[in-house]
Amino acid sequence: QVQLLESGGGLVQPGGSLNLSCVGSGIIFSAYAVGWYRQPPGKQRELVASITQDGSTNYVDSVTHRFTISRDNAKNTVYLQMSSLKPEDTAVYHCNAGGYRKTYYPYNYWGQGTQVTVSS
Repeated sequence: QVQLLESGGGLVQPGGSLNLSCVGSGIIFSAYAVGWYRQPPGKQRELVASITQDGSTNYVDSVTHRFTISRDNAKNTVYLQMSSLKPEDTAVYHCNAGGYRKTYYPYNYWGQGTQVTVSS
């Protein structure tokens, strides 16, 4: 059974930093692209960052230069480093294993999500 487990969310003040992790089990991450999605309250889920099997990264404009996605295939883990956080970054963050064909596309492998709240 494929399971993805996100962790690292929490409450942080604007301008602060937070690091998220996504650990996969029942899946070999090296065979997949991985994406981080977020869903703010009352809004649609959006892809914020992705990383291909070979390590190429893509970001939505709103997080470029603030978020960094990385992977450690030996640990079957992907990370999302977040800095200069803003209240609008508040959301439930999910990771997903998928593919990449010029753009990231998700497979039906999702984590349960971790809450990130940016507030003073």
